[in-house]
Amino acid sequence: MRAVLATYSRELRAYFFSPLAYVVLFFFLVVNGFMFSIIVRSLSDPSAPAGPPLAFFFGGFFFWIILLLITPVLTMRLISEELRSGSVEVLMTAPITEGQVVAGKYLAVLTFYASLWAPTLAYAGILAYNAKVDWGPVAAGYLGILCIGGLLLAIGTFASAMTRSQLVAAFVTIALVLLLFVLGLIDNLFTSEITKQTLGYVSLVGHMEDFAKGIVDTRRLVFYASASWFFLFLASRALADKKWR
Repeated sequence: MRAVLATYSRELRAYFFSPLAYVVLFFFLVVNGFMFSIIVRSLSDPSAPAGPPLAFFFGGFFFWIILLLITPVLTMRLISEELRSGSVEVLMTAPITEGQVVAGKYLAVLTFYASLWAPTLAYAGILAYNAKVDWGPVAAGYLGILCIGGLLLAIGTFASAMTRSQLVAAFVTIALVLLLFVLGLIDNLFTSEITKQTLGYVSLVGHMEDFAKGIVDTRRLVFYASASWFFLFLASRALADKKWR
């Protein structure tokens, strides 16, 4: 546990002391601020459809664009930079396992990811000050953000452990995320009920729609936990393979 915490704190400092992190934060808040302005404008329109006020914020078009862009940016250097610089050899001679290295780095990027979303809680507070807000869908929406983001960051961690090139790691992350995203959208192309149910089970869009409505299905929580663990396991195996080359 001490080795994981040491890796976690080292990696977290690298995030918050990096200029790129603040560029990402600026871009993130600008886009989310634009999304919030659209929500406020729609709420002031009497003809706007009824529903949770933050439903557009949780799962709208810009929401998925943000995830698709920031996931590779946050994870592309996570392990690939260690492989490129050769510092991974020094790291692996320390009394620490590949799994502990991956766990520490993943927890650091997940913490930074959560910190990006933390300021957006002010949006919910602003809405609550001016209108009635059902906090159930809001809490479920942020839980969905954490679950989906955790899975995409695990995929990015795996991609970063596969190559020394940050650019390649970013493209692999985008490709895998797009594949996962598309799988959940093509269920209507199949006639088999089992296939439809399977693809629906991995539908990120469908999951986020339910989270935004305040629906928390424990089966989906299990999916995100197990899928994230699977990609982190693959990342640790990839790192172990690089260790002996």
